[in-house]
Amino acid sequence: MNNEDEFYDAVTGLDSDESCEGTSEASFKDAVVYVGAQKNNGAVPQENGIKKHRSSLPAPMFSRNDFSVWSILKKCIGLELSKITMPIVFNEPLSFLQRISEYMEHTYLIQKACSQSDSIERMQTVAAFAVSAVASQWDRTGKPFNPLLGETYELTREDQGFRLISEQVSHHPPISAFHTESLAGDFVFHGSIYPKLKFWGKSVEAEPKGTITLELHKHKEAYTWTNPFCCVHNIILGKLWIEQYGTVEIVNHSTGEKCVLNFKPCGMFGKELHRVEGYIQDKSKKKCCVIYGKWTECMWSVDPQVYEAHRKLEKRGTTDTRKQKQEEPEAVNEDADEMPEVQETVAVIPGSTLLWRISSRPPHSAEMYNFTNFAMTLNELEPGMEGVLAPTDCRLRPDIRAMENGNIDEASIEKERLEEKQRASRKERAKDGEDWSTRWFQLGTNPYTGSQDWLYTGGYFDRKYTDCPDIY
Repeated sequence: MNNEDEFYDAVTGLDSDESCEGTSEASFKDAVVYVGAQKNNGAVPQENGIKKHRSSLPAPMFSRNDFSVWSILKKCIGLELSKITMPIVFNEPLSFLQRISEYMEHTYLIQKACSQSDSIERMQTVAAFAVSAVASQWDRTGKPFNPLLGETYELTREDQGFRLISEQVSHHPPISAFHTESLAGDFVFHGSIYPKLKFWGKSVEAEPKGTITLELHKHKEAYTWTNPFCCVHNIILGKLWIEQYGTVEIVNHSTGEKCVLNFKPCGMFGKELHRVEGYIQDKSKKKCCVIYGKWTECMWSVDPQVYEAHRKLEKRGTTDTRKQKQEEPEAVNEDADEMPEVQETVAVIPGSTLLWRISSRPPHSAEMYNFTNFAMTLNELEPGMEGVLAPTDCRLRPDIRAMENGNIDEASIEKERLEEKQRASRKERAKDGEDWSTRWFQLGTNPYTGSQDWLYTGGYFDRKYTDCPDIY
């Protein structure tokens, strides 16, 4: 039996082949139409016509204190975690397809960009959206399940003005494709993601391969970018904590403008933890504004000259403090990478403009896998929805449903059954010389970057699912 699973897929004691779960929201009648979402950062009431979206999960998360991953990971330092199985207790009851849908939590930013007449202002708002799209990963140390090949996830949010469809289009390598469109026809947001994971002794690093594209129809503009690296520290010992780092370049292919964002690593003293700094330049490479803040908190923009003047004053005031810190080095902790103490909130430079502020999480979030309010709703399955969803939709996957309900033993058994079913299907296709055919996406070329991309072929919301594969 081949052990061909991603690190995200966890099966207790068995080779893992494929795994995932997803959730979606089918068509919502009498939904609150998105109006004025810029107020309170888009936190408008979220009605779906059936009931209010839930604010918690059916059961709290399991304790991971009695589980050790060292015996599993100690031989994998420096390697891609594509053949590692993990206890299911280290998962969270969402699929990677669902995690992708969390990009849309702050959809109001895209709608704001659609309404702005100035291209630099639009770039600022798109940059804020790109940061907000990864903000939900803060303290999310659980592993989402890998989707089964052919698995889908749909999400319709009339209150936020969009609908999304995603599909697992490849298993080796694991590739998830998604397509989101405005219900009003204002924008399209799409991409294909291939998260490549590596284990580095005390941490796991995720490289976010894949291009993300945002098209604003009114302005005939297209923006592309890739997400920053994500690292989970203290996989073996100590408290888990997350940082994101790397350079993100957002390109406006219509105007030639570019935004460069630097997600900073925490550094020796933790001063840079969660910080993001960057700038927007026009097609002549002139800096038009500086963007700064934290991906866990908020983002601001300011004039470059004002920013530089503020930095000079800041450096003068901190010279003595830095010298003192250099003379008093911290002791090295060989056992765990302790999370640096979170520094004071973002110091706002006078004259700055607020671009985005993160929404607060529910008070019981720590007991619910550190989910946001948005994430809490993603696996809802209301009566009648099964007759509307595609049979491959993540909500219908029994192992993650069992985990969400607090039945971890049942979740492990179901996961083993589903993976064995998929292994048997793959062997049958190989025996007959058949290739896997995707249902809603096809491999093509991104028209803006020229790179290979998975593009939506349309038709999902016509609800004709007679030829969908039987994967559950």
